Amino acid sequence: MKDSLGELAQLARSAGAQVTGTMTQSVEHPNQTYLGKGKLEELLALRASYDTIILDDELKPSQQRNLEKALGEDVKVIDRTALILDIFAQRARTREGRLQVELAQHEYLLPRLAGQWSHLERLGGGIGTRGPGEAQIETDRQLIRRRIQRLERELEEVRKQRSLYRSRRKEQDVAVVALVGYTNAGKSTLFNALTAAGVTESSQLFATLDPVTRRLRLPSGKAALLTDTVGFIQKLPPAVVAAFRATLEELQEADLVLHVVDITHPNALEQGRVVQEVLRDLHLQDKPVVLVLNKVDLLPQLEGADGKPALPEAVAALGRGVLVSAVTHSGLDRLLVEIETALERVVEVH
Repeated sequence: MKDSLGELAQLARSAGAQVTGTMTQSVEHPNQTYLGKGKLEELLALRASYDTIILDDELKPSQQRNLEKALGEDVKVIDRTALILDIFAQRARTREGRLQVELAQHEYLLPRLAGQWSHLERLGGGIGTRGPGEAQIETDRQLIRRRIQRLERELEEVRKQRSLYRSRRKEQDVAVVALVGYTNAGKSTLFNALTAAGVTESSQLFATLDPVTRRLRLPSGKAALLTDTVGFIQKLPPAVVAAFRATLEELQEADLVLHVVDITHPNALEQGRVVQEVLRDLHLQDKPVVLVLNKVDLLPQLEGADGKPALPEAVAALGRGVLVSAVTHSGLDRLLVEIETALERVVEVH
């Protein structure tokens, strides 16, 4: 729970929020306000220190409405999913990325419309009549459903265009390598080091959202295509995964996956396993994978003749990997050899 809350705080800061405090509770089944009575009273006592509450789990629409009612109209209540979607909306740059974010936002909003017009409830008529608030909710639902249908049609066109692009790529027999990893593992820095692409590098979570593909020159002189993808996190909302289907199909078409792990992170093993779980969820567990252990330059060096870095014991549980530093370019030559060797096992590269 502590790790997840720490990540939530990072997400909040990435969205531009100032984190003033955290609170935890241990309950088997959250109630109608999500928070227990005691925790709710604690939160009310701290009212002067916040204007927004961010919950680490995805709230049911009723829980969100009840919590907002308990805390007061001037307090905004959002959950982990809404926070991630807000960050994605800030970071999406391409038309495809914006379409995917908007689709996910609309699908998230649709079941949460009830309560948006609660201030009009008192204007409703008697038995058999319909208040303007309820009528407005139904109007909004219809508008959102139509917008979702339009977005799905536009994304289907994007998928067709991507499919045509991939078909041309296959005709040219160009191998495709996809970078995956926990967010902030250094994927974009590694991508730039290997391709000189100039992709944005930042310590913020989800600094880069839209996938980027560049040509990768292999040691033999042959070429492949390298694609940088969005980073994964714990509790990646299903709505986000579903909306980004067009982007994730790039992973499905890849001949080889580079799994980048920040070996200096105290939870490197857990983060690596989260990525492995997401790949399984996407039915990509059988893809050839090269494990890339990044940020080796930040590890202490062992005393002795070899001078090798002191690897965290937990990292070994992820399997054999290539030690690199995307910042200093240490180990990149060996990584390129590993990439070409792995590709030669599955596809002929040119």
